[in-house]
This record gives sequence, C-alpha cells and structure tokens, in this order.
Amino acid sequence: MNLMLICKLALRLFIACLAGLIFAGCASAPEKMAHTPALNPLIAAAPACPVCQACNVCSAAESLPPENLTSLLTNTVTLSDASRGRLERTRWQALPNWGSDDLSAALAAFLQGCPVLKTQPAWLNVCNMAEQLKGQAAAAITHFFETEFEPHQAVNANNSETGIVTGYYEPLLRGSRTRTAEFRYPIYAPPQDLISVDLSEVYPDLKNRRLRGRLVDNKLVPYFDRSAIEADKSPLKGLEIAWVDDPVESFFLQIQGSGQIQLTDGTRMRLGYADQNGHPFRSLAGALIRRGQLKPERASMQGIKAWAQKNPTKVRQFMNVNPSYVFFKELPPDLSGPIGTLGVPLTAERSIAIDQTVIPLGVPVYLSTTFPLSNEPLNRLMVAQDTGGAIFGAVRADFYFGFGDSAGNQAGRMKQQGRMWVLLPRGYDPNTNASTSAIIPAPLNPAAAVKAP
Repeated sequence: MNLMLICKLALRLFIACLAGLIFAGCASAPEKMAHTPALNPLIAAAPACPVCQACNVCSAAESLPPENLTSLLTNTVTLSDASRGRLERTRWQALPNWGSDDLSAALAAFLQGCPVLKTQPAWLNVCNMAEQLKGQAAAAITHFFETEFEPHQAVNANNSETGIVTGYYEPLLRGSRTRTAEFRYPIYAPPQDLISVDLSEVYPDLKNRRLRGRLVDNKLVPYFDRSAIEADKSPLKGLEIAWVDDPVESFFLQIQGSGQIQLTDGTRMRLGYADQNGHPFRSLAGALIRRGQLKPERASMQGIKAWAQKNPTKVRQFMNVNPSYVFFKELPPDLSGPIGTLGVPLTAERSIAIDQTVIPLGVPVYLSTTFPLSNEPLNRLMVAQDTGGAIFGAVRADFYFGFGDSAGNQAGRMKQQGRMWVLLPRGYDPNTNASTSAIIPAPLNPAAAVKAP
C-alpha cells in the first residue's frame, strides 16, 4: 500500500470519528484530537475510535492524552478554529495608551512582511501606503494606522479578554563544526527518512496540518523520539551540522527555534528551524514541578538551567520527557534576525508569535501587558510574524526580545497577563474572510516558537 493511500485511509478514519463525535451530541468540539492507540497499521485502530467514547473529552479547555497518532500529527487538528477565540471590532479609544508608542519601529517590522501580505488583495493598498512612510514623522505614521486600519480585540473562546504573554529570544551557544572532547553534543540537520505530508493536498480543509513519520515495512510509523535520537547509538549519526558544549543549551536552542553558535575560529554560525520529528511538545518545567524537583516560582529558563547544574545525572532523564525534537539548517550570517513562520526576519521587541488560526500572520497587533516580573506597563504595537506549538488561543502571544544573554534574561522571565488588538484594513471582516485572504500562506513552522520550557 503506497504512502498516499495510507494517508487517505487514516484521514478518512479520523474524519469519520469526528463526525461520530459531533452527532453523539457533544456540547463543543474537542480542542485537541483524541489519539488512536496504535498507528501500525493505520486502519487497525478503526474499531476503537477513542475520540468518540465520551462527551467529557469535548471541553475546549481540556487536552486529551497523547498517543501514537499525534506523534505523527505535529499540529493537532481542530473541528473549528472558532473554538480558539475570535476577533471583535472595537474603537481606538479601547486600546490602552494608544498614541504613546513611537510606531516607526513597528512600521519597519510591518514592512518586512509586506512582500508576503501584498499577495492578498486586502493588504495591497495599505502595504503600498506604508512604504511611502519611511522616514516620516511619528505623527504621520500614527495617522496612517488610525485612518487605514480598524482595531479588533482578540477574545478567547470562553469570552475572556486576557491571556498569557511569554517571551523568546535568539541564543548564542559555543560550538564547533567538528566533534571534540569539549564540543560533543550534536545539532542535527533534517534526516532523509523523515516523511512530511501536507494534509491539505489530500483534504483542503486540513490547511496547515502536516503528517510526520518514517516508513518501516511499507507502513508509516512515528519518527524517532528525543530519547532515541540522543542515545549513544543515534540513528541520525552523520547528520551533525555542529557540535556544542552543553546539552541543556542545545535543548533550549530547540525550544527557541533558532540561534547562533560562536565557533572556535571566531566566526558565528546562524541556525534556523528546518523541521521537527512530529512528536508533541511536553514541558520540561511541568515535569520538574510534578516530580518535586523544582518549585513553580523557580520554573523559568534560568531556574531550569540552575537545577541542571546541580543535578547533572538527572538532566537527560528529564529532557527525554519532551519527545519533540527540532532539526536545524544553516542560514546566511548577515540576516537581520532569525526567520519566523511568515518567512521574514524577526524584529527585536516588535515581532510576536501568535495562534494563526485566530490572528493572521503578518498583521499589526497592539499588545498591552507588563514587563517581566513587574507591574510596569508594556503597551506596544507589534507584528504577528511567528507561531509555535505552545502558542494556542486568541489572547496568547510570545514576545521576541532579540539576540543574546540580555534578551534571554528578559525572555526567560516573561510570563505576564496581557490583552491584544489586531489591526485590519478598514472594511475587512475577519469572520467572513477567516478562511481565505486573512490567512497568509506561509511554511508551517510548529517549533519556531514553542518557547515554553
């Protein structure tokens, strides 16, 4: 049986299960797909159909237990994007301290994405007008946004208007292009036997969904998880593109999705997300807290690194709790920033990662939150240029702080409450156009902003 036929059969089974769930009378669609107990062979799981078992799995806030099928589906499938929230038109007066922010940096970040946005008719005129504002006074830029855009508040599925704002950054690691006694922890390129299937090619309704695995005896099975990849006899031997001196820094490089390596010859190597093994992301911080290794108030990136230094013999065991593994590619060293899901370089303190099922990629987003571990207001016009596996829901953002240790100190401590307003061209209805021009075509990057330790 060829791969495409396997995928078609699996998807038909999946959709049949979802239909059964709907007609069983559940109050709302499951936020995450329930998982078949085994994938080999795909259709052998048909009688179980666990997503149809009980309506208590239909709560939008509930995450269902992972098994093999989600190991292949990197982005879990939802019945309705509305279950993640919505955008509601509002007035400029609703935006806290609107007008106090110098929008020139936001305009520059917005223009980075205009080559992609301009492929959508609704954005052509505003992008052309924005290009004429380079070098203009702050008042002119503010006037442009106020006259050409309308604000829409992001509202969660439960009608709440606040959510979590975390942070991420581009780290600097120490490493070498060859293995040495000091640099012995590998960074891998994507393996050739990793199969990635764009599900929309089979079912257009499954846009931005991707199936990952490998073929064994002509059957598609989950790809190797973290523990297998980082075993002494790794199945990926020979695919190393660099070696670093610290396994914990390598782990956090995968969480950030991009980074740079200071090489022994004095040059730097820039790495960007290339692919992922298809396994779901699992929080290292959560595992450490549950097992009494770390107090919740210490569960920041800095706290985890401090724990790792004190518990070197436990590090590998706990990192393997997260089966997800990210593969990298070398990028040109002269880029202005790491590449986000939109396909353009991110701008420090002006780019955010969002849930693109609610907020279109490339759009301006006014963010109202506070600086890390403080009550100091942070009200700023950002641009939605990235996504991530832990960025889920209408009012959920990951704030890109930039490159290096200073940015990392901020990002690692950022976990604040916030509100968000999306700026859309005047007359544009995000509900009518949610499945067409509001969604900007971009390469799927599920790990680019996982960012949650």
